[in-house]
Amino acid sequence: MAPAEARIAVVTVATYVIAADGLTKRYPPDVTALAGVTFAVAPGEFVAVLGPSGAGKTTLFRCLTGLTRPDRGAVTINGHDIWTSPRELSLARRQVALIFQQFDLIRRLEALENVLVGRLAHVPTWRVVLRRFTRADRQLALASLHTVGLLDRAYTRADELSGGQQQRVAIARALAQNAKIILADEPVASLDPESSATVLESLRSAVSTGVAVVASLHQVHLARAYADRIVALRGGRIVADAPAARLDARSIEQIYERDGERGA
Repeated sequence: MAPAEARIAVVTVATYVIAADGLTKRYPPDVTALAGVTFAVAPGEFVAVLGPSGAGKTTLFRCLTGLTRPDRGAVTINGHDIWTSPRELSLARRQVALIFQQFDLIRRLEALENVLVGRLAHVPTWRVVLRRFTRADRQLALASLHTVGLLDRAYTRADELSGGQQQRVAIARALAQNAKIILADEPVASLDPESSATVLESLRSAVSTGVAVVASLHQVHLARAYADRIVALRGGRIVADAPAARLDARSIEQIYERDGERGA
């Protein structure tokens, strides 16, 4: 693994694949989950979102994925506001792949078949139901498994894979979807340290193909080791946004200090 210092992102492009602009979300009776959150992510950039429980990470991810509409502010994907119309929201979701802590694989299917499910938005539904995919789709799925280091487990059932391997299959599925953005919500929260490192290496492999990755993490050392940039939330506000290698230990400790601010 290359040191974080060698991977400080040099983002000079004007076009970002996903951006949050002034996101504000409140829940009754008086909880402010997000308060003017603004940041953008470039192609091929790995951004880790850090913050204590209640900082607003979950609400931020729900807004970025279009599952929750903010009270104010905008989410844009490739320059298009996802809330302009239902069509824009649908188009945006085709460019975003979601990875969850629970993996969300079909346990009785082989790894390759689970990856091919990522082609659902690009092929007729009957092909997915009958598992009748084209040669090109299968080659893409195998290449995606190769990217995450699981080509040798392509024909292994998902329920025979370890937790870390299942999460890497989920990443391969996102790559087969031809997504431009991967949003990973606590992707290593339930994994052991070795599996966590392998999964994050796989996300870095996705970044090397030009995919933007935004991952919510609790483990500070993993964020510093694998991310190009850290966006830190506290009380629904961004309190740090900097290259991972430039945030020292004390700065990160301050992010997690309890000061009475709460978010959702």
